[in-house]
Amino acid sequence: MKAILFVFLFVPLTATFAQKDFPASWAGEWKGTLEIFNASGKVQELPMELHIQPVDSSENYTWTIIYGEDKVAGRRPYELVPVEPAKGLYKINEKNSIAMEGYLLGGKFFQWFEVSGSVLFTSTALVGEELVWEIVVSSTEPVSSTGNETVDGEEIPEVKTFPVTALQTAKLRR
Repeated sequence: MKAILFVFLFVPLTATFAQKDFPASWAGEWKGTLEIFNASGKVQELPMELHIQPVDSSENYTWTIIYGEDKVAGRRPYELVPVEPAKGLYKINEKNSIAMEGYLLGGKFFQWFEVSGSVLFTSTALVGEELVWEIVVSSTEPVSSTGNETVDGEEIPEVKTFPVTALQTAKLRR
């Protein structure tokens, strides 16, 4: 129990330290190759860019994603909006009525959202000279449910597992 308490007390301190240079230290035009996988293996590969730049007269940053060769059709001109940076809370504003919370924890930026029956978990991290970008895709329907019974007098909670159906990953460089 003491170890768990230590983790809960220590993690917020380290997260606050890691947040001090975000998003400024991530600024730049990041380019690389997006690889898309399913259970069969790699199914697609395409160019990807992520442009993170300060927005004039604002605390916001661009978060422009470009997929593919066509930089007009593949452009997603989103914006990173600080909500409570000291707590690691931001939003990605897609500028089309969609604005999703994002969380900076341990130097990684995360989002977790549901769209059209799929759950997406995103992770973006500055690792050395690369920005590592990943999306894990799952279904909202569990594939199994176990536990939810008493074993040797101990109440075991129900545990649901969900299928991982796709992975998108890119290592981007400035």
